[in-house]
Amino acid sequence: MNRTRYTILLLSALFLVACGAKKKVVTNEPAVISEPAVPAWHTCFIQGARMTVETDDQELSAATTMQVVRDSMLIISVMPMLGLEMLRIEATPQQIIGIDKMHGRYAVATYDEINRRVRPAITWETLQQLCSAELPNGDKKAVLEYNMGMQMLTLTISYPERQTDVPVRMNNAKTDRYNKIDISKFL
Repeated sequence: MNRTRYTILLLSALFLVACGAKKKVVTNEPAVISEPAVPAWHTCFIQGARMTVETDDQELSAATTMQVVRDSMLIISVMPMLGLEMLRIEATPQQIIGIDKMHGRYAVATYDEINRRVRPAITWETLQQLCSAELPNGDKKAVLEYNMGMQMLTLTISYPERQTDVPVRMNNAKTDRYNKIDISKFL
């Protein structure tokens, strides 16, 4: 219960007692005060996660940094060599932007557009859980399989320790220097 509500309740009780309430009501049941659910964290930062993508004919692995502002935005930065960002994914609850810095291109898509090509469906909630290492089973590794048309893709993420409620830099990438492409070319 927040402080203002508690103060109003306390003052109301004092007012009733001061006015001399004539009838007393006694109950044997304890009062139950429920606190509003408070999220465990507001920001989350994971540096040095290992992301591996496997298809039928190849496997790619890279260091990954993930930053999340709960229920607002997340950034996945993939750096396969020397700490240089080659791929960046920016997501909000409404859309995902994929920026391929190596090839100078980007695509913007809603979850509905992506889920027309990918099974099982990708949701904001799933992305937020993956990028904050809030896996339902508490593991330090996530393994997901996606079907993209005729191709099967396995995504494995190994998590180091995460930092919560730390400052995160949520600078949107400047897409004006990249060529916008149709999302179907990314998938």
